[in-house]
Amino acid sequence: MKNFEERLERLEELGEAIRKPDIPLDDALKAFEEGIKLARTLEKDLEKVESRIEILMNGPEEKPEARPELGLFDDED
Repeated sequence: MKNFEERLERLEELGEAIRKPDIPLDDALKAFEEGIKLARTLEKDLEKVESRIEILMNGPEEKPEARPELGLFDDED
């Protein structure tokens, strides 16, 4: 699989090709189909990056303060 930048460049090429007035309909449809597939993979990659950034920005979740479990401080009567 190509990296993100290569796929984005290919998507831009497809967009330019589709805008040409003399492109045959079948070729335009194929380019559109490939472009949609590329756009979806790029969107998924961006979502993964966004998720990683949120984790990095928010840090790890804070755990509730641990309580002693040994019973050393329990009242014994």
